[in-house]
Amino acid sequence: MGLRTFNERLYFYPGSPGTLLKVNDGGAVIVDPGHGSGRHKDLRREVRKLGLEIKAQLATHGHADHIAVAPRINAPLFIHRFEFSIAESPLNRELLTFGSKAPEGFLVFQFPEEVKVHAVFEWGDELFGLKTIRLNGHSPGMTGFLDEQSGVIYAGDAFFGERVIEAVGLPYLVDPELFKASIKELQNYAERGFLLIPSHGKAVKGGEAIELLDFNLNRVEEMGELILRLLENPMGLDELAFKIMGHYRVEVTPPKLALNLMPLRAFIATLYNEGKIEAVVENGLKWRVRRD
Repeated sequence: MGLRTFNERLYFYPGSPGTLLKVNDGGAVIVDPGHGSGRHKDLRREVRKLGLEIKAQLATHGHADHIAVAPRINAPLFIHRFEFSIAESPLNRELLTFGSKAPEGFLVFQFPEEVKVHAVFEWGDELFGLKTIRLNGHSPGMTGFLDEQSGVIYAGDAFFGERVIEAVGLPYLVDPELFKASIKELQNYAERGFLLIPSHGKAVKGGEAIELLDFNLNRVEEMGELILRLLENPMGLDELAFKIMGHYRVEVTPPKLALNLMPLRAFIATLYNEGKIEAVVENGLKWRVRRD
């Protein structure tokens, strides 16, 4: 596995997530170093092949699979201010991913050592020749990195490859409306001919990009309709998740069920706030379509 070359200033190292590499002022800046026991060594090796050293790390967000090896790369880490505590606090990461402190070993990606954030940024800032753009919805401070000159956006988890969604069921998100807004923002860039790179899935451009973004958007929009149909009968979250995973023919495993429960809670909150569903107590907390 080696670097994919976009031009003499921009490269991509594959993986799930992949890592964007930007040459800037005689050094290399990487976006989302990733996870894995040897990932940091692989990245340093590829950067040295270019005759460079890594001088900074940028993160789209603070999930473990995106920044777990950051402490093993001797370069400062930059992240959006909404993601600061998620990156630095193991408990906050578990709260966001699992909804509470997670059972030991339950989450697939965990940090081998403490992560230290060296600086925070705001959307709209320019860092090392990359502009930060707001693409939240997957996480509170989810950020895309735009190389205007190269016509490339590293979009992180603002959208997913089709196979990723089909394997899990629901796109992982914390706010459906923000997630949809980010997809629509990316559609604007796709229509202008930008190459879009998701963290999990292949880079897409033109009609292929529009098609994949539509797939993500349609899955989120149809979720609201599917939930309302299912909640004609009162149902708890676990049962609702089972039904939805069955609808999409997704194998039910503990990690996949947990990954579906988080976005389901976000959908439930949205539908409740819109007055479309109500809470009832029937041998536990359940939800149903509003009757009045």
